[in-house]
Amino acid sequence: MGVSYEKYHGTGNDFIAVEAGASVEDWGAFAVEHCDRETGIEVNGRVGADGVLVLSLEDEDEGGEPPRVRMRLYQPDGGTAAMCGNGARCVARWAARRERSEGLDERERTDDREFVIETPAGDRRARIGDGTIEIEMGEPSFAPGEVPLAPEREEPLIREEIEGWEVTAVNTGVPHVVTFVEDVSTVDLEAMAPPIRHADVFPEGANVNAAAPRRGGGGFDGRTFERGVEGETRSCGTGAVAIAAIARRLGLAEDSRVRVSPPGGDLLVTVPDEGPATLSGPVEFEGAGELPLP
Repeated sequence: MGVSYEKYHGTGNDFIAVEAGASVEDWGAFAVEHCDRETGIEVNGRVGADGVLVLSLEDEDEGGEPPRVRMRLYQPDGGTAAMCGNGARCVARWAARRERSEGLDERERTDDREFVIETPAGDRRARIGDGTIEIEMGEPSFAPGEVPLAPEREEPLIREEIEGWEVTAVNTGVPHVVTFVEDVSTVDLEAMAPPIRHADVFPEGANVNAAAPRRGGGGFDGRTFERGVEGETRSCGTGAVAIAAIARRLGLAEDSRVRVSPPGGDLLVTVPDEGPATLSGPVEFEGAGELPLP
């Protein structure tokens, strides 16, 4: 007996979505097996995934609050992450499809639909709109204890040289560092990122981003080396928010709305002066099937 799954991607950041009630004893081992980019799941010619989303959908409550979806993300190395922006956006699409499969009206359940996504980083409200899904991302934090930085650090890490690169650190649900360069395509991310990701100043490790102002247009190009994936992904939602938040902090972006373009497509990030950031972009359903137990 296998495990039913659906597969989604948000600007190339792809995930296997599975019901929490599935008969899987070790979700970490399940993620290691099926996310592997050489031997894992294959959907539409793409092998593996950036993570496994273990999900459960609750009904709307009597007070009119949106349905709640409990989300847990297991990464390709078998570990977990507290938050994933593109993953949470995929969860909203999964929940909308789940409602339709239960016979609810399709238009009513997909246009301007809202869900509350429960994550280890806190509740995040998702909104399904015209071709995009927006997710609240919480307030980016530069506080040393929240990034987190090494216990002895008392000041935020702003434009400091780490392993030969000038970086700034922020928590956007998970820890990120960003370095701004002239052209992201010239950066050897696979060589540059691991020493920063494992630097002593980051006791829980960090995701590593390279960003550059877009030529001929506003916003930033971005590339992300993800902790837990231990490699570059085609897109990273928390990384896009980190790039926008740090660009605002350093005075590189004046508008609260910042377009960030990873290799997988464009994301729109809003970083207000006060209140939570938001992340918006498309989500695609890739397919469904059944996977063997590890």
